[in-house]
Amino acid sequence: MQHTIRHILLADSTESWANLLPLTFTRPCGALRIGIDTIAEKWARLLPGARVECAPGAPYLDELYPHTAAGTETVNIDSTIVPDAALAAAVAVMAPDSVLADSTGKRLAWRGNATATATYPGKVLRISFVYDIFRYNGEVLEADFAAITAGRTSQPLSATNVVVGDPARVFVEPGASAECAVFNVKNGPIYIGRDAEVMEGALLRGPVAVGTASVINMGAKVYGATTLGPHCKVGGEVNNIVMQGYSNKAHDGFLGNAVIGEWCNLGAGCVASNLKNNYVPVKLWNYPAQRFLPTGLQFCGLIMGDHCKAGINTMFNTGTVLGIGVNVHQAGFPRNFVANFSDGGSFAGFDEMPVETFLDTARRVMARRDVALTPAMERAYRAIHAGDYRELL
Repeated sequence: MQHTIRHILLADSTESWANLLPLTFTRPCGALRIGIDTIAEKWARLLPGARVECAPGAPYLDELYPHTAAGTETVNIDSTIVPDAALAAAVAVMAPDSVLADSTGKRLAWRGNATATATYPGKVLRISFVYDIFRYNGEVLEADFAAITAGRTSQPLSATNVVVGDPARVFVEPGASAECAVFNVKNGPIYIGRDAEVMEGALLRGPVAVGTASVINMGAKVYGATTLGPHCKVGGEVNNIVMQGYSNKAHDGFLGNAVIGEWCNLGAGCVASNLKNNYVPVKLWNYPAQRFLPTGLQFCGLIMGDHCKAGINTMFNTGTVLGIGVNVHQAGFPRNFVANFSDGGSFAGFDEMPVETFLDTARRVMARRDVALTPAMERAYRAIHAGDYRELL
């Protein structure tokens, strides 16, 4: 039986929000990008009759992500769940005062007073840690490609390009352009977003998603599973990375098995290792534990929060985490975890960046893309700089 669902609230738990830092310093879990679009955008696409909102895990984000309180027509959903059509269909028929749980009993969605529980028998994909974003990006990108392109016709691809595999696995949105590039879709599809550009000599090996107005520079080598959010620029060599949006790695250098936030820039020659010389599994900084925890992954590169900058020829060790507002320069490898608003490098160490210095730079960077640093954003950054998140860890 179909029940009326007009409001979906993607709810962050404190635990999930903290485990997804540093990316969630500046956004709720539901606003994270994986595959082609964000988790919230997937729910809105799968349940088009409902208004989808995010309830952030950090109170200082409420102004940036306003949401209405849950009512009788609200379905609350664990914000770390990446939905598919089957799960969305199960949510769509949830009765009032009910819970939908996975096979282990963990809550997926709940409505009202939640007096009755139903078990969802299908597969559930959760983004529990930041490295899950690149780890599961390929399968999510495949599903998004199928859903977003279903029943639609791609814009024609210029005859100067070469497609290896089924041409139907390349989809080009209106306004996008590509010349003299190679698209290999034998291992996954390639999605080119609206007004994006793939320059001559670029090599793309799917699955790959190039977001709205993003650019693949000349001669770039892009391995799957890679996602570039809107307004990104990539050059050199990348492999299994996810850029949330508005970030650049425009020059030569390698970046692999990485997640990059918004408003970041990696300078010319910047290189990040994704494999330890002794081939042991990588440990990664975990904010709530305040220590490095095992990932179980052999390949794990750079995790970079919003508004980070890396100077030319910067080198990053395997499994490096940068908080937000970090400016790395100087020779050598910085340590594997650099706290928010740090300025410096391995040679002379790091100093704390004054909040006004950070905000001045952020205004200039964002203005280049015709985006304003709003008072609400400024208040959120000031709260992070003041450490208002620490009581949540």
